[in-house]
Amino acid sequence: MARIDHHVHTTRYSPDSDISPRQLILAAKEAGLDGVVITEHDEQWRADELAELSGQAGGLVVLSGVEVSAREGHFLVYGLPDLGGIEVGISLRDLIAEADRRGAAVVAAHPFRWGQDFEAIAEEHGDGLAGVELVSNNVTPETRAQTERLLSRRRLATTGSSDGHQPEVVGCYFTEFPGPIRTMAEFVAALKRGEGRPRHRAGVWLASGEVND
Repeated sequence: MARIDHHVHTTRYSPDSDISPRQLILAAKEAGLDGVVITEHDEQWRADELAELSGQAGGLVVLSGVEVSAREGHFLVYGLPDLGGIEVGISLRDLIAEADRRGAAVVAAHPFRWGQDFEAIAEEHGDGLAGVELVSNNVTPETRAQTERLLSRRRLATTGSSDGHQPEVVGCYFTEFPGPIRTMAEFVAALKRGEGRPRHRAGVWLASGEVND
C-alpha cells in the first residue's frame, strides 16, 4: 500500500507556496505519507534537482509532475519527461494529446473552482482524464458536491491530495494505492488503472470534509 500526496507546491518554483523543499519532506513524514509528487505551477523539477532532494528524504518517495494552467483550468500532469510543447494557456485537447503521446496521465485539479464549467469539460474530455480531484485544500463542500453529482452520472476515477501551499496542510488528503509506488512510471500506471482511492488524515482540518468508502 502507498499513501501519496500528489498535488503539492514548494517555494522552489511556486511563488504562492510557503513550503520549502525541506519542509515538504518533514511535513510528509509527519503526516505518515509514503510519497509526494511535487506539482509546481507550470514548472517541473529537473531530474538532478529531484535526485538531490530524494537523497535527503530518508525513504520518502519524492517525484515531480506539474500543474498546468490550461485554457480551461488547472490540470495535473504526471510522467512528462519535460515541458516541451506545454505552454500556459494550452487547450485541454492539446494537453491531453501531448500527454497521451508521451505516456503521461492528466488529472483535473479542483474541478468547478472559480466557476469552471467542468460539466462541459467532462463531457468533451472525460475519456482523456486519468482522474478528477475529489478532495483537496482547495475543494470546497460546494464544489465537491458538484463533482459528486457529476460522478453519479459519469464514471471517472477520483483522487485526493492536499494542494498544499503551507506545511501544515501537507497530507490532509492523499490518494491510497493498493501496491507500492516507487517511480513515476508506477504512479502513472496505477492512476491509469484507476487503483487510487481518495483518503483523509484524521485529526486535521479538512476543507472538503471527510472521505468515506
